[in-house]
Amino acid sequence: MLLSLKAIATPFIISVCILGVGLIQFPQLQKIINSKQSASLETLEKEIQSENIRLNFLKRMPTFGYNNFIADLVYLNFLQYFGDDEVRDKTGYSLSPEYFEIILERDPRFLAAYRGLSISTSLYAAMPERAIALSEKGLKLLSPSVPEKSYYIWRYKGVDELLFLGNAQAAQQSFATAANWASNFSDSESQMIAHSSQKTAEFLGRNPNSKYAQISTWSMVLSNQVDERTQKRAIREIEALGGKVITTTEGTHKILFPPKD
Repeated sequence: MLLSLKAIATPFIISVCILGVGLIQFPQLQKIINSKQSASLETLEKEIQSENIRLNFLKRMPTFGYNNFIADLVYLNFLQYFGDDEVRDKTGYSLSPEYFEIILERDPRFLAAYRGLSISTSLYAAMPERAIALSEKGLKLLSPSVPEKSYYIWRYKGVDELLFLGNAQAAQQSFATAANWASNFSDSESQMIAHSSQKTAEFLGRNPNSKYAQISTWSMVLSNQVDERTQKRAIREIEALGGKVITTTEGTHKILFPPKD
């Protein structure tokens, strides 16, 4: 009887402990948000240092099999961190890859996390090498069918390689792999991704400095349901490359390419 009670109680106690450890992060982040209007830069930086200590603890903490739970919790923490524009304008986005190191280590199949990784770490934190390294580590554990639509991860990686590292050769390989993985499926979305990824890879193969390829890649960023600042950045980059962005009455974007590549 005692053994039976122990067997029941142990998982419950572990769950409560993990929940408690995770939840202590929320008050800290909320404190930053609530005090952002009056806090000095020095105070905000101390809060960020404290958050970094907590993230380092989570990296080392055993999960007792609750990997997905921890990944989801840290992802929610990240969304709160990333979405606080006023504080981020003062302190930057340097913690972004720290969140995703935990998230993808716990759940490398977390598809949405790879998009967040690319935008937050490459575009905002200016650490594309770190984003690519984390993506590559996760991709070693994935396949064309696990998770569903995993070919998008290769596209995010190709975006980082081309736009933020200027490594056209690596980007070409990433887009070609995305096309290969997507071609395994017959649905319209997968076939569209296979076609566009293959076209981008071909552009880069013919001309590593292809404006068409760069415009197409910024168009991918623009179409990824990103925040307003990222949209404006993508539109500026497309126009600088000679393209034009037209916003339709439905709120979608149509891209006009320059006459010559």
